[in-house]
Amino acid sequence: MTDGTEAMAATLEASGDYRVLRRLRPRSVITPADGTPTKRAIFLDVETTGLDPARDEIIELAMVPFTYSADGRIFEVGRAFEQLQQPAQPISAEITALTGIDDALVAGKTIDLAEVRAFAAPASLVIAHNANFDRRFVERLSDVFTTKAWACSMSQVPWAAEGFSGGKLRYLASDMGFFFDGHRAAADCQAAIALLAERLPKSGVLALAALLENARKVTQRIWAEGSPFDLKDILKARGYHWNGDNAAQPKAWYRDVAAADVPDELRFLRTEIYQRDVDLRMTEITAYDRFSVRI
Repeated sequence: MTDGTEAMAATLEASGDYRVLRRLRPRSVITPADGTPTKRAIFLDVETTGLDPARDEIIELAMVPFTYSADGRIFEVGRAFEQLQQPAQPISAEITALTGIDDALVAGKTIDLAEVRAFAAPASLVIAHNANFDRRFVERLSDVFTTKAWACSMSQVPWAAEGFSGGKLRYLASDMGFFFDGHRAAADCQAAIALLAERLPKSGVLALAALLENARKVTQRIWAEGSPFDLKDILKARGYHWNGDNAAQPKAWYRDVAAADVPDELRFLRTEIYQRDVDLRMTEITAYDRFSVRI
């Protein structure tokens, strides 16, 4: 903004009757280098032909690299990797309306897997906004993503507890005071990085620091195999999710809990669900396998 428009914006905001949203201007440097050791992360986003990673295809992949410190500060933001890919079937009108990507735009385009591997290989961490969706797609694209620690900027930052109105990028950006041209993958990555560089309004903690703290935690996935069908609503209310798409694991309800909470969760299942003593399967989950189709 120029000095004049910024002054007008300040006047409007000072009245108490207006909120001014500023257009996101992505920065190549967020925190100047100060000698702090850093690691490389990539923020990743895909646009797809649908929601099923076993059937639908990636039509756009974007990755934006950045360096960060263990305490959650973001330093340099690099140039984006952006590639389109023509799917086997025509892109639906609904997907075009959502993403702006149509058949003409992707005609003859292919994502270069060697370039994907070379770009992603140096990263210590991959972040996505809804990593449970993106990781399942990109692991089918390239096995380089199976070797990385992953984090989710939607579920692993306490947005609701910090007073934000919703978990979607547009809502978060608006609450943080900016807007961006969304739906295309690279723009979403830049917006999410800008969010992670900010301090959360109630705790004052950097959003990336909160994400890293949660991503580092080891959890246990408890499988409620063979649970009575008529008690599924109780499981859902408790935070259980249905696993019915991955043939490598049972079709069963599951919940991820912290190690300290395992005894209470087992007690709940044995008394409220099974009403008997029963052995239950548990799987240890770390950032290297969390959100993966492999589990």
